[in-house]
Amino acid sequence: MSKYLPTIGIEVHVELKTQTKIFSNSLNGYGMMANSLTNVVDLGYPGTLPTLNEEVINLAIKAALVLNCKIRKQMHFDRKNYFYPDNPKNYQITQNRTPIGYDGYVEIEVENEKKKIYIEEMHIEEDTCKSTHRGSKSYLDFNRAGIPLIEIVTKPCITSSLEAKLYLEKLKELLFYSDISDCKMEEGSMRADANVSLRKNEEDPLGTKCEIKNIGSISNVGLSLDKEIARQTKLLDEGKTFKEQTRRFDDKLGDTVLMRVKETGNDYRYFPEPDIPYVILSEEMINNVKKTIPMLPDERKALYLEKGLSLINATKLIQNRPLSDYFNELLKLDTNYKVASNLLLGDISFYLNKNEKSLSETTLSPKRFQELISFIDDNTLSSKNLKEILPKVLEETTPIKDIIKDLGIENITDDSHLREVIKAIIASNLSIKNDYLEGHDRAIKFFMGQVMKETKGKANPKLANDILIEELNK
Repeated sequence: MSKYLPTIGIEVHVELKTQTKIFSNSLNGYGMMANSLTNVVDLGYPGTLPTLNEEVINLAIKAALVLNCKIRKQMHFDRKNYFYPDNPKNYQITQNRTPIGYDGYVEIEVENEKKKIYIEEMHIEEDTCKSTHRGSKSYLDFNRAGIPLIEIVTKPCITSSLEAKLYLEKLKELLFYSDISDCKMEEGSMRADANVSLRKNEEDPLGTKCEIKNIGSISNVGLSLDKEIARQTKLLDEGKTFKEQTRRFDDKLGDTVLMRVKETGNDYRYFPEPDIPYVILSEEMINNVKKTIPMLPDERKALYLEKGLSLINATKLIQNRPLSDYFNELLKLDTNYKVASNLLLGDISFYLNKNEKSLSETTLSPKRFQELISFIDDNTLSSKNLKEILPKVLEETTPIKDIIKDLGIENITDDSHLREVIKAIIASNLSIKNDYLEGHDRAIKFFMGQVMKETKGKANPKLANDILIEELNK
């Protein structure tokens, strides 16, 4: 255990899922040819004026609600002035003095204990263009310029890399389920910076802060924090001091690398953006947005557990949004939800992954799924039969009962008929029955094999096993 206490704050930039950019009518897209989704506003041409996208405000309100933030009902945008090639206007339009959301929190669970990660503020801003450096040349792609962002800034209340990862996972889950962002870190639509400092005791002032910029994955956030904590610990143990600095995480090295030392604080000379009027949010606007928030992960998990699902299955469903949405539709029908979840996460998911399909590309409507489960519940289908029938169930519209009949795979569920078969087998193998009575459990396997052979595999295994034991013990 470290002799120093880490204090960590996380800043997350999240791209919003809008059709167009924040201040222009250029499409908000990814993966297109460089500079194909741009216009004169994005390029920073002199004399152009920004026009605020209303959907950005709606999504930011939704994010504030989901993150338990207070909402500022009167706000304005600010100019953040700095000079860099990715910023042709030489300023970025953001919110400095009046962020739309503040004093929020996200609740995580650390070692079976709940903890709130407090959010200092959440503000709206425009993204800059993407710069790529090759040799002595730099290239600029303005497709990203003007894409709407929210920046979510925590208070320095995170105390370990584990808490940081759990916070980011929960944040990603909330924003994805709320349809605010696709949260694809590999595409840059969710980017995290981490600030970390060390001190010996909680009552001590905060130590010298180091910022780790643009970390590309949640696992790398944890790794970079552990590396930085180890680096700072070594320096403090040696009695050395260091200046506040900015570092980056190097994937190849698996470590943080110095970018620059902060000799003085940044002076961005913020002032209110003169070309965008103040934004006034009414209660009606906020309530209308609130109505668009779908069922969130914690609510889903509670509902699934209430319906009898295991914690493992409930968690796995939530980790797969399409399956979770489908299961929610199934909850409107009367069926065996436990069997449904096992089947959905097991054989059906295996089939979908193998064939690179989604559920929406199959014929398995919730009503058809309900029918399938009914045949499992009444023992018409065994797990073996199910594997045979599943491709046709998922690819065809033929009624399931007809598929079962055509394939001739329905189980024998007639107790009296099965009992007569079992009695005849036992009567022909009395020596094996004696082995069973003397405690040789292998005899059960022999008899079950004979039952399946006699019924051509159509006996329901559980029913056959129960009747077999009953008859053997007579």
